[in-house]
Amino acid sequence: MEVTERHENIYNGYNKVRYIELEREKEREREKERKRESEREREKKRRREKLKQKLND
Repeated sequence: MEVTERHENIYNGYNKVRYIELEREKEREREKERKRESEREREKKRRREKLKQKLND
């Protein structure tokens, strides 16, 4: 019985660690996506400013 309980604890511990790793990976992906999105926004603003300058010239 103790061996089974021990194995169960090891298994649960492994799952907990795996879950934490997956959550961290998801957070990294979200952060990358936020960076990409902010970069897209900056690029849009830059293009708009360029067009405004062209129109004003």
